[in-house]
Amino acid sequence: MAKGPDPWDVNASSILARLGWCKVDEVFDADSPPRGPTGRNAIKKLFVFDLDGTLAPSKSPLGADVAALLHDLLGVMKVAVISGGDWSQFQKQLLANLPDDERLKDLFLLPTCGTQFYEYVGHWSKVYSEDLSVDERARIIKALQDAYDQSGTKVDKIWGQAIEDRGSQITLSVLGQEAPLEAKAKWDPDFAKRTKIIAILQPMLPEFAIHMGGTTSIDVTKPGIDKAYGIAKLRDQLGIPVQEMLFAGDAIFPGGNDYPAQEAGVDSIIVRDPWETARVIQTVIACLGIDDVQITSPGKPS
Repeated sequence: MAKGPDPWDVNASSILARLGWCKVDEVFDADSPPRGPTGRNAIKKLFVFDLDGTLAPSKSPLGADVAALLHDLLGVMKVAVISGGDWSQFQKQLLANLPDDERLKDLFLLPTCGTQFYEYVGHWSKVYSEDLSVDERARIIKALQDAYDQSGTKVDKIWGQAIEDRGSQITLSVLGQEAPLEAKAKWDPDFAKRTKIIAILQPMLPEFAIHMGGTTSIDVTKPGIDKAYGIAKLRDQLGIPVQEMLFAGDAIFPGGNDYPAQEAGVDSIIVRDPWETARVIQTVIACLGIDDVQITSPGKPS
């Protein structure tokens, strides 16, 4: 059987293999990758990103380097962002740091894993929103609180709201929506605490889907609402086949909230943080022929 690209590999040849521009075993200099397709595979027309941990640190604004690279990428291909966060989170984390210009017409935003869809038509317009009913939301909120109380994982301090109603998704952020990154990173690094909460929660909400999100969150949605659902919505709304999409996320592993995108058949690249995402974007832009974007090797963007 032919070997597929290693999802953890972010070097130039691995990225090009996903773009359909080289064979998996071909090796290129990261500072001078080939430009344009070889014609072997479906060429990617849409680059889909996770938000938290991929384009930006959790609940934090997009960095200046990533914002500049994302704007350059929009000049050469369509881009979409799928996240479990709500629209206000997209506005604060992503849009506040991107130039408000004509390139936004090629950016598509899918809050709450694709149960909402926004496009730019001179302004941001909601194409659809598939919300939970009032009764469903009330039931989920109560179950989340009860499961958390029973889990033995209570914390001494919460920063901001712990349970957030996002309309089409209810999210428990154990340390609160405004918790500092350092505290969030330390609370559940091995996922054991959230696994315990979910084990209690699932019998309470058997007809709903439950996923871990970010570093301290648990998301509850209708069944089938995950990154794969968002990918299907992008396919249907934009008319772009899954084979012509590329996905980057920091949680592409079984149980991770980015894993369904890979299971949906999208060629995927795991990144550890936004600096690796910048490296991936730099490589793609360089291959597409934008000469004023420099590839730094190895590590973080300059």
